[in-house]
Amino acid sequence: MSVAIQTDPLQLREDSSGGLRIGQSRVLLELVLRAFQDGATPEAIVQRYPTLSLDQVYSVIAYYLQHHHEMERYLAGREEQAAEVQQRIEKEQGNLADLRRRLIAQRRS
Repeated sequence: MSVAIQTDPLQLREDSSGGLRIGQSRVLLELVLRAFQDGATPEAIVQRYPTLSLDQVYSVIAYYLQHHHEMERYLAGREEQAAEVQQRIEKEQGNLADLRRRLIAQRRS
């Protein structure tokens, strides 16, 4: 008996911000990988993100395990981008504690 062995392409696509999304879903690769790193099973990840299929999640995890260093660099880069965005938002919004105090005072008057 012979088995035809073929490899399916990894279902990742890059969005406009440089993030990798899985298949045609809007689920970011880093969300799945962080869930896996936190101990979630592929089945639990599919329950968390129902737009993903079980084979997509297993495929992404297998790729992560096979290309660990490359994926860790990607994750570190995404965390750096997120921190920069967070800093920019905080800078533009200013101190929200003052806003909260003013809103509470306004509501009481």
